[in-house]
Amino acid sequence: MKTVELHDTDYPLLLSLIQDPPQKLWYRGDLSVLDNRTIAIVGSRRATEYGKWAARTMAKRYSDHGIVIISGMAEGIDSFAHEGALCGSSPTVAVFGCGVDICFPQGNQILLQRILENGLLLSEYPPGFRPARYTFPARNRIISGLSYATVVVEAALSSGSLITAERAAEQGREVYAVPGNINRKTSIGSNKLIADGARPLVFIDDVLTDMGVPIRDEVRKGVALSASENKIYEIIKRNGEIRVEEIVALGGFSVQTT
Repeated sequence: MKTVELHDTDYPLLLSLIQDPPQKLWYRGDLSVLDNRTIAIVGSRRATEYGKWAARTMAKRYSDHGIVIISGMAEGIDSFAHEGALCGSSPTVAVFGCGVDICFPQGNQILLQRILENGLLLSEYPPGFRPARYTFPARNRIISGLSYATVVVEAALSSGSLITAERAAEQGREVYAVPGNINRKTSIGSNKLIADGARPLVFIDDVLTDMGVPIRDEVRKGVALSASENKIYEIIKRNGEIRVEEIVALGGFSVQTT
């Protein structure tokens, strides 16, 4: 367990620039990973399959381009963002709403250990400090404060992710939101962010382009797919959760083919 204070030279620079930076941080892992470019990916604890896919895919993509992914290790979108980053080439950072010696939620013990292998666990709360309702909204300003940009994948109207987005905007950082199904509660908050001025994340690489990161060609690896399977894959990739009937219509398949 280590500490860093606001006046120290190794205190995270981006975080020191916000209006109310923590005076002291406790951490486990490598603090220097915050010297790299950073993006926060946050969202609903009750994530849909589409949201999980988006968080994991974006995090891996950005990680493979040298971006450190920051999130809160909560259930749902946060956890999938960390997992996606761990599948990429760069470290990931989890910001806690409790002491960094406490795994919250408890089910994320394995994820915590994986993050620690070359990433960072960070908190403004001392060891032994238990999570409370008020600690998470306060924690969210640190997530956005450590990041050049914040991406909200899915969020209900009461989601803490909206607090993170609000803090990011107040801190002068870019806010992106992934457009979602207007018929799902978990998309209302993220869609409203777009209506209120957040950048709609139409293409995953938009964030990289805006940050001036050169885009590297992606090579799909894995088993060879037939022409029909490739078409189905692309339809699902574009649309997320989708019914078989819609795949048939969009792909021009017969029911027997699918």
